[in-house]
Amino acid sequence: MSKRDGSNADTRHEHKDAGFTLVELLVVLAIIGLIAALVAPQVLRYLGGARVETTQAQLKNIASALELYYLDSGRYPSTDVGLDVLVSRPSDGSIWNGPYLKTDSALKDAWGHRVTYEKAADSGSIFVKSLGRDGKVQGQGLDSDLEYKVQ
Repeated sequence: MSKRDGSNADTRHEHKDAGFTLVELLVVLAIIGLIAALVAPQVLRYLGGARVETTQAQLKNIASALELYYLDSGRYPSTDVGLDVLVSRPSDGSIWNGPYLKTDSALKDAWGHRVTYEKAADSGSIFVKSLGRDGKVQGQGLDSDLEYKVQ
């Protein structure tokens, strides 16, 4: 058989060896799995830390908005009204030059939980708080509560 008719035995043999074997594919998949197992925890730790930093910045932003509200009205909002007064006009007819925050989503932390607002009974200090990743009081690590003192 000649090479002109395209039926050369060497040509057919080359096509047969052109693919990957199952063992080669499994080795590559195992290597990719090992790399993913090593990198994934680092990426997740980085993302968790970024959410903490984002929430701290949001708490400072809410505290600044509360201070602007205080300058306009001469008082901080009651805990009954809460932080909603920073986004929408209160119904009690008090002085309001807002909105002090653009959207209601600005009142949520990086995990999507609503930020809380409270006045300390003993000192009169005002705090804005995030309950962390788990959304529950207390916790450790990423689940720990974050707070920012306004006054």
